[in-house]
Amino acid sequence: MKPTNTIPAVANQEDHLLAPYWAEVKDITQETEKVSTYWLEFIDKKIRQPYTFASGQFNMLYLPVYGEAAISISSDPEKPELIGHTIQFVGNVTNAISRMDIGQQIGVRGPFGTSWPTQACRGKDVLIATGGIGLAPLRPVIHEIINHRDEYAKVTLLYGARSPQDLLFVDQYEEWKDKGIEIILTVDMADEDWSGWVGVVPILFYHLRLNKDNTVVFSCGPEIMMHFVVYEALARRIPPENIYLSLERNMKCGQGFCGHCQIGPYFICKDGPVFSYDQLEPFFELEDF
Repeated sequence: MKPTNTIPAVANQEDHLLAPYWAEVKDITQETEKVSTYWLEFIDKKIRQPYTFASGQFNMLYLPVYGEAAISISSDPEKPELIGHTIQFVGNVTNAISRMDIGQQIGVRGPFGTSWPTQACRGKDVLIATGGIGLAPLRPVIHEIINHRDEYAKVTLLYGARSPQDLLFVDQYEEWKDKGIEIILTVDMADEDWSGWVGVVPILFYHLRLNKDNTVVFSCGPEIMMHFVVYEALARRIPPENIYLSLERNMKCGQGFCGHCQIGPYFICKDGPVFSYDQLEPFFELEDF
């Protein structure tokens, strides 16, 4: 059940991967104080109509003067005409994007990278363990599951953030629950209105009963969190090939040319960002793996 390095076809695909096409900001959804989702539509209909992406892939977003940033696609893969990117404002490019308004234009290259193996997981229990901004590249998986809910077994989302105010997509939780997704939330620092769990995401495993022979784990978030998610999954005898991680590195080119995102023999922008744990296991115990 290996993820494949799927790059969906678009018009002039090779050119599209090397030079950005322009897209208009159609809407902006503020998720938290420092995170917003930007909804983009390609200006050229010849690009917009054939454009597709898979859950877990990312685009390179470009602003003249400021440069490019690799941003995961966070919207529904079955509605690719409007592309959502949930962006945390932490650097020069993303802070420049934070100052954009509806109607302005941004360059887009992609999609790049491997995808979550959602098709191969049909009929299985799916456990999504994520923290902070890591929910954004997993929201397309949730969309896929909801769109084909009868083709998956039990689906559980473990999600944590620093505080209740830092949780993403809170207005969608009830819809996800209504579609049969169990959601367990936790925060590092609670306030007086918080009634959920307090603590890190991996401790939520102690409140679950997992079928080791039929469970697939998807995880994205801080690397230390993913380390302990892997340990908890392995402790419950989930096979390494059924644990999938999405990694983040300093991705500059999107095609494995520059080498900034290399880990062992892999380039995260080309061979990832989604890897099965058995691919990463030889490097997992290394410092800054």
